[in-house]
Amino acid sequence: MSSSIVPPLDALTRLREGNARFVANVRSVDALASLSRRIDPAVHPSPFAIILGCADSRAPAETIFDQGLGDLFVIRVAGNIVAPSQIGSVEFAAERFGTQLVVVMGHSHCGAISATVDSMRPDQPPASRNLLSITDRIAPVVAPLMHTELARNRPALLRAATRANVAASASHLRHGSRLLEELILNRGLVVVGAEYDLETGVVDFFDGMN
Repeated sequence: MSSSIVPPLDALTRLREGNARFVANVRSVDALASLSRRIDPAVHPSPFAIILGCADSRAPAETIFDQGLGDLFVIRVAGNIVAPSQIGSVEFAAERFGTQLVVVMGHSHCGAISATVDSMRPDQPPASRNLLSITDRIAPVVAPLMHTELARNRPALLRAATRANVAASASHLRHGSRLLEELILNRGLVVVGAEYDLETGVVDFFDGMN
């Protein structure tokens, strides 16, 4: 376990401050300097936050939070879904490095969310089995929204679905792993959900903040 563990609230502050720099189009000296040097493999990694984000090329966590090499343990998968491999990756980083903050980060205009909504239309052709492995994990949180007034407003539906999917993924991490539950109860691990706005660059931490 890392000897320089960053408490979750301090880690969250670092992410907020880094995102503010990103929005202001400013890069920190430390982040820039880290890109110009090699990582010594003999030095034990000490990421201060674990980010489970979408694989969308427009949402790179290190850039959005203005962090350097080695600062974040990043897991990326379309739709920021939580499957066994993602849970295992979070477990690995939390236990091995002692990282105490996990952020599930969705983003606006997410293709996986749009694909899930489209898959629920009766006239939609069947998707590949591999794509279904993603959309089938998102569908249970989207389906209830399809029976509300949101169904008549696609942009509002997609935004609500994005947030519902983030909240569901964060809840799955909190309650779907015995190891993570133990780390939450006994070692102060915190799991929060956030949404990155592609247009403004702002990350809104909205789930698990109490």
